[in-house]
Amino acid sequence: MIELCLDTSAATSVAIVRDGKVVGRSCNESGRHHAESITPLIREALADAGLPEEAAKAGITRVNVGTGPAPFTGLRAGLVSARVTAHAVGVPVYGVSSVDVIARQALDLLAPGTRVVALSDARRKELYWGHFEAEGVDDVRLIGRLEVGDAQTLVNSLHEERALIVAAGSLPAHSEQLLLGAELGPMVQFDPAVMSRIVTARLERGEESLLGTEPLYLRRPDIQGQPTERL
Repeated sequence: MIELCLDTSAATSVAIVRDGKVVGRSCNESGRHHAESITPLIREALADAGLPEEAAKAGITRVNVGTGPAPFTGLRAGLVSARVTAHAVGVPVYGVSSVDVIARQALDLLAPGTRVVALSDARRKELYWGHFEAEGVDDVRLIGRLEVGDAQTLVNSLHEERALIVAAGSLPAHSEQLLLGAELGPMVQFDPAVMSRIVTARLERGEESLLGTEPLYLRRPDIQGQPTERL
């Protein structure tokens, strides 16, 4: 099985997974220009894996894509590209929340039973976050729902339970001061290949309904003169 894993929630990152092992990667660390980056990065990752650079000739059997939460433009570019590629190749496409991936990567480094709050930068001095615990060795379970808000709201929510804050890369600078006062877990390097483990685990449990490719925007777009609000 050859899987194409694509995420545009922050940077644009691609991984090629063959039978559970990562065989190719590519990434553009910029949080912009997702649409222009996706096709060249897919070609680069396929070449890195020793496969034909054209997706239709590479033997791809499954496409996994990050569904956010993230701002509109980059996320939409990734989801459309994943759907189009899967349609062109004639294979299924599955979606996984990008904070699920961050949570799984952090839980891989922590003792069993640990709970984490996985977060990402929502811009406008806000954060996306969710509370997670392990679901087996390859998946995570979201406790409650994904949230968007400021760092103080997140810190206040931690008074109700013990959980370690984890993120990809580093804590967003606009919220770092407040978050440093909470219990921190490992900061990980975002790895889109982890979607392969999560998708496989959910399919094995018959939970394909949890793998939709609807985007997780969480809040409405900017409308001049009106405050943004949660969806």
